[in-house]
Amino acid sequence: MAGGQVKCLSVIGFSLICLKMVASTKTAPQIPTIDQAYSKISNSITVEWATVPGATSYLLTARDGNAVIETVVASSPGTVTGLKAATLYQITIRSISPAGRSQASPPKQAKTVLAAPILQVSSPSPDSILVQWETVYMATGFSVSIMRANGLGRIRKENTTNTSLTFTSLDAGTLYTIKAYAWNASGTPGDDSTCNQRTGPRAPANIQVSFDSGSLKASVSWAPTEGAFNYTVMALSDSSRLSCSTTFSSCTISSLQCGTEYLISVLATNDAGSSRSISAVTLKTVACAPGRVTIQEDPPGHLSVAWSNVHLGDYYVAFVKSDDGLEVHCNTSLTQCNFLSECGFTYFISVFAYNKAGQSPLGDVFNYTTAPCCPGDINPVLVSSDRVEIVWSPVRGAELYVTKAVDGFSVIECNDTVPACTLSALECDTKYNITVYSFSEVRGSNTSCTSRFITTAPCSPEIKNVSKDAFSMINVYWRSTNDEATYTVTAQGEKGLHRCSSTGESCTLWGLPCGSVFSVTAVAETPAGRSLPSYSVPLETVPCCPASLTVTQVTQSVINVSWTVGTGAQTYVTVLESHTGQSKCHTHQNHCLLGCITCGSNYTVALKAISATGLTADCGYQSYSSSSCCPLGVKLYRLGPNGIRIYWQPSRGSANYSTDLYGSKGIFMCAPSAGLSFCDITEIPCGDVYTVMVSPVAETGLKLTFCPKKIYSVTCSGSTLGMVIYRGKRNAE
Repeated sequence: MAGGQVKCLSVIGFSLICLKMVASTKTAPQIPTIDQAYSKISNSITVEWATVPGATSYLLTARDGNAVIETVVASSPGTVTGLKAATLYQITIRSISPAGRSQASPPKQAKTVLAAPILQVSSPSPDSILVQWETVYMATGFSVSIMRANGLGRIRKENTTNTSLTFTSLDAGTLYTIKAYAWNASGTPGDDSTCNQRTGPRAPANIQVSFDSGSLKASVSWAPTEGAFNYTVMALSDSSRLSCSTTFSSCTISSLQCGTEYLISVLATNDAGSSRSISAVTLKTVACAPGRVTIQEDPPGHLSVAWSNVHLGDYYVAFVKSDDGLEVHCNTSLTQCNFLSECGFTYFISVFAYNKAGQSPLGDVFNYTTAPCCPGDINPVLVSSDRVEIVWSPVRGAELYVTKAVDGFSVIECNDTVPACTLSALECDTKYNITVYSFSEVRGSNTSCTSRFITTAPCSPEIKNVSKDAFSMINVYWRSTNDEATYTVTAQGEKGLHRCSSTGESCTLWGLPCGSVFSVTAVAETPAGRSLPSYSVPLETVPCCPASLTVTQVTQSVINVSWTVGTGAQTYVTVLESHTGQSKCHTHQNHCLLGCITCGSNYTVALKAISATGLTADCGYQSYSSSSCCPLGVKLYRLGPNGIRIYWQPSRGSANYSTDLYGSKGIFMCAPSAGLSFCDITEIPCGDVYTVMVSPVAETGLKLTFCPKKIYSVTCSGSTLGMVIYRGKRNAE
């Protein structure tokens, strides 16, 4: 029992199997016999044998020196794999049943066939395929065949001892199947290798190029080629390489550069390779926009535009557009154009280059602003002694106006954005050279503006003296530094204006009304204008004499002198003068009482009107005669029952008298004949008291009332003749 276990152990090596064998009473299966062993694949040998009864499987063993490879198979034939190509192996087989394994069969030698060549296939041209491989161990020759992958057409087969073979005259762009194997010295073929390879496409032809100058794109088209999967269009220049790819027969290349010459070619591609068009098409793009553009305005009114020459430019067109929309252009093969320009405009300038491909891209647009126009209608609206106001029409392009007034080395300047300027702090009676310059921020001042001369108004004269002469003329004297000025003196008061003029330094005012206050000023005038008035000097004329004067006898020794108001007079002095003496009155009223007058005397009446400042006007009048003296000794005598005689003693000188009797029964008057000193009144009622007054009568016929009155009683009894009873005396009323 112990011996059975060792055998098992030596054969099997597992104690469990050994126990089973010791316990079993069955025998191992028969040894199979190999009928044949052969190799059809380089890594395997196939074995054929007769079936062994009771065997459930078989163990195939391939031995190469110390290397052993075993494979269990179910039945004949069986194949041992994992072998080396072109190698001689000892092949044995054992049958296996539940009772165990049989002994190994007698060995049989078999050699594996050659390995399949490893192919490298390519299509060097549209009509050929190159097949390459590495040397195969023990191979003496190779067999390579080719046919369309779709099975159409004939099979071409070539034998060779080389390791490469080229099939030519193939169809372009066609998928082929290539099969190759090696054989040994006995002619036994080895494993074969199969692969597919497509021939390359044909080169594209009939290439057409259309250039879009606006977008700098080129549209390229061609005739489709068989077998091409896609196409690549290439545009090559000295400085750039551009391309586009497509599966169609046209493609657009973008981002072309101006002023560049491109070679356009088309590459057709499939999985076998590519084919480039035989000839390239030359494309010249539009020229680039001219650079280094310079703009000059010399002389004013002429623009010169210059630029640099550009590659591929055949000719140039320069466009000049003003900001009012007007555009002009110039076509030239040179690099300069001249244009007429106007002041105050902004010109937008662009230059294009042209060739057969079209117009160059838009380059930089330059703007050039000409100098602003000069004001041409400078008008002074106000010229004074120290100030000049001027206006002008707005001019194109001016953003600011600079006005300068030059007098020798003195310059006065004002800046403003409006077309007007007030130059102040000027010298009077001075000629200034005034220029208005227009200014813009871009171009600065237009220094070609013309100037004009404006002279300021004359200086104000200074009144030095105002005098009055004996003929009531007012002489005015002044001082001035003006050249060729006319002076006007004005006396202005409540009663109007009075003027006199002169080109010298004095003039005379006539006809100034009396009793007036005037303000006297002087003004100088030249063709440039009028000066400011001089400082005023007050002038007062003598007061006016009263228009009328009245002398009234108040009493025998008192007279009342009255007069109308004299303009400008504040007080009056009245003088009554005769050979016997003088009577004088000074008053601020318009009347005055003068006493101590001698009746029946001739007087001279004089009146002086005096102003508040003491100016006196002597007003002379005709002589005045005082009234006759009142008569004395007035008495009444009866002339009958109804008559009365009034008697008196005449005063000095000759005079006419008037007699008045006032009673309750009436008033009775009588006027004596010239030279008589009595007067008779008849038909006077008796039995009444009468007031009697005898008064001298003035030359004017005015009856004086200041003589004394006497009262008499006239009775109705007694003699009809005789004295009338005197009752008393009354004061004059």
